[in-house]
Amino acid sequence: MRLAILETGAPPDDLVGRYGDYPAMFRRLLLGEGDSAETFDVTAGRLPADPSAFDACLVTGSSAGVYDPLPWIAPLKAFLTAASGRTALVGVCFGHQVMAEAFGGRVIKSPKGWGVGLHRYETRPGGWLSDLPALAVAASHQDQVVEPPQDARVVAASDFTPFGALHYPKRRAISIQLHPEFEPAYARALIEARRGTRYTDEQADAATASYAGPSDRLEVGRRLRRFIETGGG
Repeated sequence: MRLAILETGAPPDDLVGRYGDYPAMFRRLLLGEGDSAETFDVTAGRLPADPSAFDACLVTGSSAGVYDPLPWIAPLKAFLTAASGRTALVGVCFGHQVMAEAFGGRVIKSPKGWGVGLHRYETRPGGWLSDLPALAVAASHQDQVVEPPQDARVVAASDFTPFGALHYPKRRAISIQLHPEFEPAYARALIEARRGTRYTDEQADAATASYAGPSDRLEVGRRLRRFIETGGG
């Protein structure tokens, strides 16, 4: 498997040394012996010249919003539109949101506030999460897809996140709002790094306590890999 990782953000500096950057997290989750991944710093204007040279292009999470006036967001949207159907596409968190915007949906900063901790989604029949009745994976987001593209199929959702995972069969693309690449230790460390700034003590305590429950992140990772291996079919 040859993977292009489109890096759109980074963990806090003091956590990178302990847990690695987002491309490192995805390599640990998705890659096996004989696989390779090339990282493209999207914020520096780097994108693959030929998306079909890769088995998949994966868009990472970011602290940016898809609506922010940043010079690299419009080129990323254009790249995703042009690449759809040419290779498998995978979006995670910000990647989920920017893919939805690129394909005709809408994303906002949700008035519901932060979704943080282990979040549970109910799945729907069909799509890349089929045969998995529900899943619990790390959440860390304030923005949400509020209008999915017309050609998107909703495959997992919660009351908090009604459009939590999408499937675009004709585009060979899938996405999820949750973070299967977040190992529990990193997820807890990130909460502590944001305690008192983005999260209140009460929010941070509840989010940290949620990680005592079982996580389905590895199973979601297997589903992502299967999708890539089958060419986005």
